[in-house]
Amino acid sequence: MTVREQTEQIEQEILSPWAAKAGSSRGRARPEEDCPLRTIFQRDRDRVIHCKSFRRLKTKTQVFLSPRGDHYRTRLTHTLEVSQIARTIARALRLNEDLTEAIALAHDLGHTPFGHAGERALSEISGGRFKHYRQSLRVVDRLEKEGEGLNLSWEVRNGIVCHTEGKEPYTAEGRIVRVADRIAYINHDIDDAVRAGVMGEEDIPRGITERIGGSKKERITSLICSVVENSHEGVIAMDPDDFEAYDALHEFMYQAVYRNEYAKSEEKKVPHVIERLYKHFCDPACLPEYMQRIAEEDGRETAAMDYVAGMSDLYAVNTYSDLFIPKAWSHN
Repeated sequence: MTVREQTEQIEQEILSPWAAKAGSSRGRARPEEDCPLRTIFQRDRDRVIHCKSFRRLKTKTQVFLSPRGDHYRTRLTHTLEVSQIARTIARALRLNEDLTEAIALAHDLGHTPFGHAGERALSEISGGRFKHYRQSLRVVDRLEKEGEGLNLSWEVRNGIVCHTEGKEPYTAEGRIVRVADRIAYINHDIDDAVRAGVMGEEDIPRGITERIGGSKKERITSLICSVVENSHEGVIAMDPDDFEAYDALHEFMYQAVYRNEYAKSEEKKVPHVIERLYKHFCDPACLPEYMQRIAEEDGRETAAMDYVAGMSDLYAVNTYSDLFIPKAWSHN
């Protein structure tokens, strides 16, 4: 037996009946020869980690646009934190940790520069068609490897596109990532908001802190334990009272942070930048060569949206400056 086959056999023996098994995967859109060492889900995880879109997450906004400081979350650190929480839950429930990790690492690959402000701008340009979770799937299917795509397994692709809203993921592992994403971002957004001076931990309503904890560590631990204790037969759930406290915390954050004028003041500049870049790159001649092929095959508007969505915050700002801000010049 190969190492991969041994791993697949171990999965059959020790994982929950509700776990997705690598040996029973629905496979890839384009069949490939099996790896002698890694299962299909392990290979998917590795492909995500090594792709360009994953590296660009390090300079994409999570909540605060262009914050001054080294410790604010980026889309990359958020992704890693989602992965850690999701893997903890998966291991506790004896579900497939490799599949869970692959979905978690890929779930935000389609996020725009400037966080949700960038997503809203592209959504408005597209007439509501642009959604970051759909773009994440498009990244792995179509855009990565200069138009070749990563050819990920069906289970990972399903978890990516279903991680935010709409239909629930088909696998329990995908459903874990969906709840882990919510646990991660609400608590880490609090941490960043406190660091920015937008709010204090003491501002969180007492009823919430009494139920799920008064610190980041306490809340994350409480919510993870709630999921582990209340999930059965592949159904991923929290205790109803914990979920009610989470919902109340989410509403508090909307009022205190997500709609805070001070915290979000720079976002007013985002729609103009995104629109100017989009219009410029609607000319296929302005796109890189592989994106010109995308424009020819999928349409120039789609290719322009793909290219702008893939930019990091810094690259978008620098590109905008190069294209539209007059430069100083001298005559020698």
